[in-house]
Amino acid sequence: MSDELWDRLEPLLPQRERRFRHPGRKPLPDREVLCGILYVLHTGIQWEYLPQGLGFGSGMTCWRRLRDWNEAGVWQRLHEVLLAELNAASRLDWSRCVVDSSHVRALKGGARRAPRRSTGVELAPNTT
Repeated sequence: MSDELWDRLEPLLPQRERRFRHPGRKPLPDREVLCGILYVLHTGIQWEYLPQGLGFGSGMTCWRRLRDWNEAGVWQRLHEVLLAELNAASRLDWSRCVVDSSHVRALKGGARRAPRRSTGVELAPNTT
């Protein structure tokens, strides 16, 4: 991972406080774990098969950190930061923008349709 990308991402990551009385094992640095996450996503291997020799930690460590960062909204904030930078540099072509229901909240209780009226015509079942 480039230093430039890491400098953008690091401030978005939640800071974990170590317990004073029973601190436990020191956590792996976020940058190494992120490289492990990217390795798994790039290669498509299963989390449990992440090679320990690469120095990324275990696959479970990477998976948990990915889950925690997702719940903390890290990826959404990174997406917004990168979009803002690209927009400020006039590098986005908004005419090619697509909006669908997976990204735009559909409010319940919007305009209601009129109830459908029966035409009184019933179709015979297909018996062939």
